[in-house]
Amino acid sequence: MEGRFVNIVIPGRREFLTLCEVEVTGQPYGKKAPMVVPERAIDGSRASNWHQGSCTHTQKDKNPWWRLDLLRSYKVNTVTITNRKDCCHERINGAEIRIGYSLENYGNANPRCAVITSIPAGESKTFECRGMEGRYVNIVIPGRREFLTLCEVEVTGQPYGKKAPLVICNI
Repeated sequence: MEGRFVNIVIPGRREFLTLCEVEVTGQPYGKKAPMVVPERAIDGSRASNWHQGSCTHTQKDKNPWWRLDLLRSYKVNTVTITNRKDCCHERINGAEIRIGYSLENYGNANPRCAVITSIPAGESKTFECRGMEGRYVNIVIPGRREFLTLCEVEVTGQPYGKKAPLVICNI
């Protein structure tokens, strides 16, 4: 089946719908290859060789992007990105980290935290976002057709309105 959304409903009656997990598999419409699992970028592993199964990448698209939904408002302090080691480490050059509340242009119109000039092959680099507020953390390569490859993304910050710091995503 083709579509953008998956809805699960109990038709015709008033009822609680409880779901413990929903998994959807498929491939992007109009493309031949299935998408690579985006969750690999937040699996807690900084393994940077593609064959270790901990990196993800987009198709070779114009303005490729990846988004993390924090599910609520946070003040984001840092974003640490681990780059691929076994090849193609220059793909990340020019990528932007964007943080905010908007889903306009898939979230890529949110305020910019940083521009990634380069991250050496297989290394991790931390970018300071200084408490930028938002629900979404996007990484986008604007203006060119490229694969966006991420081997780990770690976000630190604190829930908006609270003082205790915590690691948001480093599963």
